[in-house]
Amino acid sequence: MSTTSPPRPVVDGHRVRAVQLRPWSTAAVVMSSVVGLLAFGWPLLISPEMASEHSADAPLVLALLLPFVLAVVLAEVAEGGLDVKAVAMLGVLSAVGAILRPMGAGTAGVETVFFLLVLAGRVFGPGFGFVLGTTTLFSSALLTAGVGPWLPFQMLGAAWVGLGAGLLPRARGRAEIALLAGYGALAALLYGVALNFAFWPFTVQGESAITFVPGAPALENLQRFLVFSVSTSLGWDIGRALTTVLLVCLTGRAVLGALRRASRKAAFDAQGRFEGPQDQPG
Repeated sequence: MSTTSPPRPVVDGHRVRAVQLRPWSTAAVVMSSVVGLLAFGWPLLISPEMASEHSADAPLVLALLLPFVLAVVLAEVAEGGLDVKAVAMLGVLSAVGAILRPMGAGTAGVETVFFLLVLAGRVFGPGFGFVLGTTTLFSSALLTAGVGPWLPFQMLGAAWVGLGAGLLPRARGRAEIALLAGYGALAALLYGVALNFAFWPFTVQGESAITFVPGAPALENLQRFLVFSVSTSLGWDIGRALTTVLLVCLTGRAVLGALRRASRKAAFDAQGRFEGPQDQPG
């Protein structure tokens, strides 16, 4: 068996597809995202009867459902286009992310892991970014004893961050760094909003302008949620966004270069080809 020479990636906006998203794996990612959106946004969708009957067990059911959904997605992606080199790269970057995350989490909203998801997703593509988001948050939770009903939501949110980074348009030089920094800020803010949404109905009790009202019109509950987010967690979300922007700007060029050099050496784009024995002259 011989290996054909892979096309050498261009150093600017080129992205290596370290994890190939084939039709079935793409469908699995889309379906998991749909289920995830329903899991995050369920307070806006339930009827008054469902709210009164299932308001207590809904988050537990969703927390149990999401790991199965993510497991199906990861299995499908692995079967479709996850080779040994991609697994090794995932292992290294997941370990780095797991070590980085405890260094800032819990201090004024500082999160030191999102810049890595953004940069790795940019270089290795959306499939790799999606898987890296889940494995990084999972390994970090094991390292810091942070396993709980919130973990599946965190894993899916981080997976979306990496997925989106891999879908960004081409750019080069300073424009690419600016693009990644802007995306990182937006993704960090939306991550915080999504995590708030998952548990907002159980965070505040009593009569208040920020309390979830079961069965109320979706627009009314959405307004209450926005007030809740601004008044309780906006400062933390801004801290996460600023940290991501700062780290992308300071380390982006060096980390992108290192990841692209690693991708060239790994030759993810190489295709195996079998050759039969050569005919011997008579």
